[in-house]
Amino acid sequence: MKKPLLLTLLIAIVNTLAFAQIVTKEDSLSAGLIVSKNATVLSGYGGIQYCNNLTTNEASTNVDRLVLFVGHKFNSKIAFFSELELEDVKIEGGAPGGEFALEQAFIKFDVDRSNYIVAGLIIPRIGIINENHLPTTFNGNFRPNVERYIIPATWREIGISYYGTSTKVPGLNYSVALINGLNSANFSSDKGIRGGRFKGANANANCLAITAALLYYKNNFRVQVSGYFSGSNTMSKFHSDSLGIAKNVLGAPVALLECNVQYKHKGFQMKALGTLININDAEMLNAFYGDNIAQNIVGYYGEIGYNFNHRRDKAFILFSRYENLNMSATLPNNAVEIKANNLQFITSGFTYLPHPGVCIKLDHSYRLNGESAVQHSINLGLAYSY
Repeated sequence: MKKPLLLTLLIAIVNTLAFAQIVTKEDSLSAGLIVSKNATVLSGYGGIQYCNNLTTNEASTNVDRLVLFVGHKFNSKIAFFSELELEDVKIEGGAPGGEFALEQAFIKFDVDRSNYIVAGLIIPRIGIINENHLPTTFNGNFRPNVERYIIPATWREIGISYYGTSTKVPGLNYSVALINGLNSANFSSDKGIRGGRFKGANANANCLAITAALLYYKNNFRVQVSGYFSGSNTMSKFHSDSLGIAKNVLGAPVALLECNVQYKHKGFQMKALGTLININDAEMLNAFYGDNIAQNIVGYYGEIGYNFNHRRDKAFILFSRYENLNMSATLPNNAVEIKANNLQFITSGFTYLPHPGVCIKLDHSYRLNGESAVQHSINLGLAYSY
């Protein structure tokens, strides 16, 4: 009698896992390192780096970021999530680089075990790093450059999103979100649309964006396709009419498409991502702002690694990653190519986790731009999450 009962329990567990909500390691209420029955949960993450630029013979150290997570369960169906982030230790008047900002602040409403809605300052499902940016979850001291300068992670905006899991196709998850759009006035030739994010700060709601993703788990594979379509015209109606740009929620449209795949088997791990951005009215935006932006931006990267401690809680991963960023894949008539903005990176090193929440990283970064200028750097870091 015990065997049928055990089999029934195993089947129930498998079905629950197959159709349960997909949570990330950012979801400290559900997937924290320490299980807590408290209604309010505190957690966080951060990192410190030492960087030695072997090309310029300059070295620096920095507390890259310190993030505090505060979550609260109102009941079994409703919860609050927030992340408050301090970058580069402190903010001083006029000092470049630092930031003290909200990274997330939203309410999560569970419809059932397979569907939920989030509303507030949210992080849409785009790319790999955007949803999973804890420093203990990726190799290298710095996030992949393709997901910093093309997909502008961490990308958060104000809106509402729906997440679901298919009951007909095991392993298939989907999401769709409506959020505020971009500001094309802050696009640039070297960082693409990154400067156009509002990040929840007095966002212009005259432009809207819709984003959607399909996420599929099969055996050792994780495959995702996501798309984003947004308006970016924050100009006055007078200037919009004079340039022939539509003044509506999708005026000066920006489209982004990305696809990524991850694979893990025993100690071997692999990931690859490709993305394309189209700025349809780049020529007219350049005429007004003089920003020299491209019409199409393309980027991709691939990474392989091996975890020599994959059978233990500890991890020791050797890895290598190649990245290619073409910030001027297609140029409008009034833009010129700046070859220095087209970059290639090769980053290799190791990631050591003596504990799932503590990470020591050492890597060598090789950087080559379109003008054949080379930079080498050695980076050593300490990261944590709890």
